[in-house]
Amino acid sequence: MSKTDFVLSMRNFGYTTELPTVEQSTVFLRQNLGCRAATLPRWDPDGNQLYTKREKRRKMTYYIADSAVFIMGNCDLDSSLIITVPSVADELKSKDSELRFDLAKEGGLRVEWPEPEMVKEVRKMAEHTRDSEELSKTDLEILAKALEYRDRGILLTDDYAVQNVAVQLGIQVKPIAQKKIKDIIIWQKQCIGCKKTFDKGDVCPICGSPLKKKRKKSRKEKSYS
Repeated sequence: MSKTDFVLSMRNFGYTTELPTVEQSTVFLRQNLGCRAATLPRWDPDGNQLYTKREKRRKMTYYIADSAVFIMGNCDLDSSLIITVPSVADELKSKDSELRFDLAKEGGLRVEWPEPEMVKEVRKMAEHTRDSEELSKTDLEILAKALEYRDRGILLTDDYAVQNVAVQLGIQVKPIAQKKIKDIIIWQKQCIGCKKTFDKGDVCPICGSPLKKKRKKSRKEKSYS
């Protein structure tokens, strides 16, 4: 509730103060809205609403990081705003990337397991876009974590297959070193021999020739700016 809405609500119940005191707010909330004192809004002397630490966290933008963030080492974000998944650490092979990961953890990096339901939703979308063959277990998990924070998070990745699935799930994406994808793509497989197309596979079931990945359709990516 904004300060204006709160004051207007108080006026409707007979209060005339411009900026309610804590005592007035407490009485008003208890008597008319059935709220506890802990839920009352507070403002500073300039009329700016004050928020608790929990409320501030809810309003923050978080960055969901894949392994490239720690491998490339060109991310200057506050570590306390970065979230990743445990399997990302398994992809860090160099001492430099491991050191960046450890330093980020000391700075507040959060390592969280993905929600199983989110992983299922990611798998479903990856099957739809035909990107499932390109995605590793870590890719699926980082996408699932980004999906969990979709309303207040940005996915940091250079992987085009990950980006392709992410944008179709409504996840905001920010590349690390590469350019961001411009088109959202649905893939299919085409036989290099008989030219028949299939949803998946590596060998043509008709003539036995190899299957090659080919765009089925694409559209411009939605802008989130």
